[in-house]
Amino acid sequence: MRLYKEKIPSIASEIIHTLVKEQDIIVDSKEEAQLDVESVLEEYIRSRREITEEAKQKIKSAKLPYSNLGKIMHRIAEKRGFSFGEDGVRYISNQVLEVFMQSNNINEVFTDDYNLRKKIEPILIANMTLDKTIDAEVRKRIKNIEEGSSSWDIEYRKMEDRIKTKYGLK
Repeated sequence: MRLYKEKIPSIASEIIHTLVKEQDIIVDSKEEAQLDVESVLEEYIRSRREITEEAKQKIKSAKLPYSNLGKIMHRIAEKRGFSFGEDGVRYISNQVLEVFMQSNNINEVFTDDYNLRKKIEPILIANMTLDKTIDAEVRKRIKNIEEGSSSWDIEYRKMEDRIKTKYGLK
């Protein structure tokens, strides 16, 4: 699961629109409330990038194989109280709820945290699982090339770039 920076405005908009429409929250300005949610999503991306860079530095300084990157990232994230992957969805939804409680742009929250999460998390999941959709579409389009060959790798990257552009991710 991956959160794309390009999707942040649409994700934030969908979250606020859904919660306002279903009368879970009251806001003075949807635009300002959306900016609050966007800030949470941007901070998530920034933190993940920071953790990735720190893990890369540890690998480099300890001269470890690059295959340890995921393990080291998880250790760093755990120390910071950060989550990614499927746990990242829960982490982000908790951060959004925290912003709702502190924001001057959210006038009232009528629904409990559990039910708010039930509405926020599917929106996040739908937008964070694009990697699987993109991969499936790329593989479908280059199925006539032998996987694992150098030409397959090249064509995969080219097609992936085209499909990401199609989804507005480039």
